[in-house]
Amino acid sequence: MFKNPFSFEGRIRRTEYGLSLMIAAAARVLIAMMVASIAQGSEAVIAYYIFVIPALWFFWAQGAKRCHDLSMSGWYQIIPLFPLYLIFANGETGANTYGEDPKSITSNF
Repeated sequence: MFKNPFSFEGRIRRTEYGLSLMIAAAARVLIAMMVASIAQGSEAVIAYYIFVIPALWFFWAQGAKRCHDLSMSGWYQIIPLFPLYLIFANGETGANTYGEDPKSITSNF
């Protein structure tokens, strides 16, 4: 789980996507709280966007991989409320053009 979290290639399961949503949301809240306590005005806005870029990159990368698990382009995730569909939809069984089925990949631990 969470191999190459900033990469847009591959496939992930619903569990990893759900955890990714929670991590990204928590990161954005923490960043907003830290920036608000340190800076004010336009400085705060600029600082927020500088620090939130990695969290957004992580969120979009994980969303693209979840779209790939459903044999869809990662661009589908920009449709409003589509992330809710990604949480509940079953992934495609077996390999597809985006990679192997994450359920069938066994860990080497």
